[in-house]
Amino acid sequence: MVDVTPLIRIEGGTFRMGSEEFYADETPVHERTVGSFELERHPVTTEQFAAFVEATGYVTVAERPLDPADFPGADPAELVPGGLVFTPTRGPVDLRDWRQWWRWGAGASWRHPFGADGPDALAERPDHPVVQVSFEDASAYAEWAGRRLPTEAELEYAARGGLDGARFAWGDEETPDGQVMVNRWLGHFPYETSVGYAGTSPVMSFPANGYELFDVTGNVWEWTTDYYTERHVPPGTAEAAVAAGARPNLLAAASAEPGSRIPRRVLKGGSHLCSPEYCLRYRPSARSPQADDTATTHIGFRCARSVG
Repeated sequence: MVDVTPLIRIEGGTFRMGSEEFYADETPVHERTVGSFELERHPVTTEQFAAFVEATGYVTVAERPLDPADFPGADPAELVPGGLVFTPTRGPVDLRDWRQWWRWGAGASWRHPFGADGPDALAERPDHPVVQVSFEDASAYAEWAGRRLPTEAELEYAARGGLDGARFAWGDEETPDGQVMVNRWLGHFPYETSVGYAGTSPVMSFPANGYELFDVTGNVWEWTTDYYTERHVPPGTAEAAVAAGARPNLLAAASAEPGSRIPRRVLKGGSHLCSPEYCLRYRPSARSPQADDTATTHIGFRCARSVG
């Protein structure tokens, strides 16, 4: 068996999930209870994912041919395998248009995150979180490793490290004693970053939280199993009852972006691209929607395991 990431046991409990301070989809703050579980100490690395691919021959979503039915109106000639690649701009741009700094990277994959002609991640950054992995890819790795992907509530609970209601994984101050606690964008987004890492960092490069978990915020966004909703649906509410009674395929369809048939999952934790002036999401309560088939240079994952 490959040297998979060590698991940390997280004792279950009740916590205040969400935030009323930042983005609408983090509301409402509500009590949520999670059972005890185990969570990997850090995100899955490129080297670990390579061992999975070598053992199974798995081909990631980014490496497969694209289905024109999933991209209505697109030129079939342009539908080549690849993934989204972050590309800094030359100067200030309209931050309401993410297309200014994201481009389609033909041939981009977990091995070559920036495109077919880009650097070899396994050779140059084996200890960085693996990226350019879709929800399906992450799920396949987890099953192979005898684990599973975590729920949104589990990741938020774990990221808080026992600090119920705190803004950040380490407390309420963004930079306690002037210390940078997380790999995030330092500078003017998306064109200037002169401090820290200009991209992902090796796992465990920043301080662990109260549960001895690393990179629970910043570095890379992480997949969860939850379908995305535009706000939290607290347990015990009428909305929760309706959702619980719906068939899984209806929930998946409801989570899809208008005009798409691809369901969206919740990503947690923010990434190295999060900047206070654009995306203050390197926080436990932060969440973001992402289509299941999406692969980018700032999305990774870690695995969990049920106990008891």
